[in-house]
Amino acid sequence: MQKSNSDEKQPIRIKAICKADDTHKYCYKLIDGKCIETVLIKRKDGATACLSTQVGCPVRCIFCKSGRNGFIRNLSPSEIVQQIYLLQEKVSRIVFMGIGEPLFNYENLIEAIHILRDRSGIDFPTDGITVSTVGPVDQLKKLREEHLKIQLTISLHATNQHDRNTIIPGMRRCDIFEVVASALSYAQRHNRKIVIAYLLLPGINDKPSDAQQLVNWFRGKNVMINLLEYNQTGNSGVTKPSKQEMAEFKHRLEKFGLEVRIRESRGKSINAACGQLAAKYGKAGHRQ
Repeated sequence: MQKSNSDEKQPIRIKAICKADDTHKYCYKLIDGKCIETVLIKRKDGATACLSTQVGCPVRCIFCKSGRNGFIRNLSPSEIVQQIYLLQEKVSRIVFMGIGEPLFNYENLIEAIHILRDRSGIDFPTDGITVSTVGPVDQLKKLREEHLKIQLTISLHATNQHDRNTIIPGMRRCDIFEVVASALSYAQRHNRKIVIAYLLLPGINDKPSDAQQLVNWFRGKNVMINLLEYNQTGNSGVTKPSKQEMAEFKHRLEKFGLEVRIRESRGKSINAACGQLAAKYGKAGHRQ
């Protein structure tokens, strides 16, 4: 692990960098002592930065470490943007998919995106920015009306309210049908393909009826399904699907015309893969 000699008085500074082949995880220490994590993934066609938007997370997905420490606070626009400045790497894509639910920090997120897009600043292309969200409906409707051409990923992970309440407890108040309808409305309003992220959990959301509901919702729509596999986070109630189970579920969707991709996770060896980000905090907010 590489330690940084950054100035202690900086509002956000690099505390440590973990590296594993094409994936680097940056631990940032904020001015109040809290910590967040940002991931840089290098591919042949460029580097993707996975940014955090909150300290901790209120959503508490059962497969994710980020919410286990509870929600601490929102990041400021400056704290969001500085994650890019301090990466020390050229970035071609930005994904708001780190610690926190981006749309629960809506105003600061939108301001940060405007700063990133500012032609007199970073001048980052809007098409290269993706917001990944569990889909709080009120905020999704607001996002639909923004004059931004950002990409949208909806972390759905279920096809009925009961299962989604189990998988994403922090979204109990949002009706799953409204989430889907709002996502499709965004796709239509902005004429762009949205991504539906679906973490396959054997015995929970992998039934033939689940596949059929996804087909009912998304067949003929401007949608791609990203099938995800569980990355180990120490939750004994969640099991990882086999490659055969992933392939069979993918085939069920494809035979009805859906566009489906099995997404490969990067950075598992340094706890930087999806669901594994979780800077831990003591009472004073220091990493443990």
